[in-house]
Amino acid sequence: MASQSENDLSCPVCHDIFRDPVVLLCSHSFCKDCLQRWWAEKPIQKCPLCHEISLSKDPPCNLALKNLCEAFSLDKDQKASEESEPLCSLHAEKLKLFCLDHQQPVCLVCRDSKAHDGHRFRPIDEAAEDHREELITYLIPSKDKLKLLEEHKGNFDQTAEHIKFQAERTERQIVEQFNKLRQFLKEEQEARISALRSEEEQKTLMMKKKTDTLSGQIQGLSDTIRFTEKVLKAGNVSFLQNYNDAEMIKYCHLLDDVQPVSGSLIDEAKHLGNLSFHIWSKMKEMVSFSPVILDPNTAYPELILSEDLTGVTFGQRQKLPDNPERVEHHLCVLSSEGFNSGTHSWDVEVRDDQIWCVGVVKESARRNGKMHRRYWGICFIDGKYTAASPPLPDKVLLVKKLERIRVQLDWDRGRVSFFDLDTKKQIHLFKHTFTERLFPYVGTQNKCPLKITPMTISVTQQHAVPLSTGFWGHWAH
Repeated sequence: MASQSENDLSCPVCHDIFRDPVVLLCSHSFCKDCLQRWWAEKPIQKCPLCHEISLSKDPPCNLALKNLCEAFSLDKDQKASEESEPLCSLHAEKLKLFCLDHQQPVCLVCRDSKAHDGHRFRPIDEAAEDHREELITYLIPSKDKLKLLEEHKGNFDQTAEHIKFQAERTERQIVEQFNKLRQFLKEEQEARISALRSEEEQKTLMMKKKTDTLSGQIQGLSDTIRFTEKVLKAGNVSFLQNYNDAEMIKYCHLLDDVQPVSGSLIDEAKHLGNLSFHIWSKMKEMVSFSPVILDPNTAYPELILSEDLTGVTFGQRQKLPDNPERVEHHLCVLSSEGFNSGTHSWDVEVRDDQIWCVGVVKESARRNGKMHRRYWGICFIDGKYTAASPPLPDKVLLVKKLERIRVQLDWDRGRVSFFDLDTKKQIHLFKHTFTERLFPYVGTQNKCPLKITPMTISVTQQHAVPLSTGFWGHWAH
């Protein structure tokens, strides 16, 4: 009878149970794909059985037949599953109970045996449902963990690609500068490129290890999830027999969270910053020195740095790795080096096109990319100059158009001063007791570059002093 029913529900073309059956005007039905393939080989669209010509290229679905086929297939699968369920290995009886003490399926004979004397039992269906629900509760967080791991792996892959990009870009700039210094700087050039290669190799290897570790975790978690899903779909007896192995899913969501790797990017500032100054002892000519080098690894994605890392402009958003040092929610870039003692100063060329800011920020902002309540600076916004130091309210500054600003930090005395280089007057003074390292920062929304002014020095380097003590006689800008 079952065989006859299966024949009635079989496609005349493929002789298999109908899949998406369609019906022709002649009342014959076929699988939709089978009919289309049949017609593709014929010049005229005819019924494969009675050869009546069909006027429709897209015959309607036989919904009633489709429902019958799906119900028949489901019933067939269920019967096959029941027939394939294993019997008790001791008594060759059906496993109808689940021993709560031994945590295994048993037959009715086992229940009355000495081995299970005094044990608690549940019907197979109830026990399977309870354990299935338990595993499902762990499956969802495990899938979330898998998704999180895949996201971190994607960021690590992007970081590895950016390391390569940084290495190539840094190498090109190093070569350009060394070519300007002619042949006698060749050995210095090779030494610096070697250092860059070494760092690239180390950090690429580090990212590879991180990625390989994540790949292993992802593979292991994926295998566990697939196994658990397979166990969940199995019949109750098979499910309970494999339940202990599937319990591993309970612990998958407890895997340690993956954290971004701080310091994973190429330290471009180390290789490019003050490059000419670092080799001044090998030169007889005058060299240019910038007191502040900007760090690309901290730059907001819409800021574009100059090749010498002393200028910044506003441009299109760049696709950059999600590294911990990068500043978030602020159009700023930090310097490569900070100060935790002494007096330091640097000059900045500004433009009043849109928005810019200049000042210093705490080291904690460099570690977590957030500047809220951690900075002291002068800003140009909406045509006004303001002094900003959250949580204190901004103070409007009554000054004329600024083009060149000197920032002077006296860390020990807790002072950050800003001067107009054209009028030689102080713009504003912040007072605060500093407890951590401070980093210069600049930010802009201008198309014109905001630039740290280089200092021209001789072999005998002079130290910066406050404007009020004759500073101008020692430095030429």
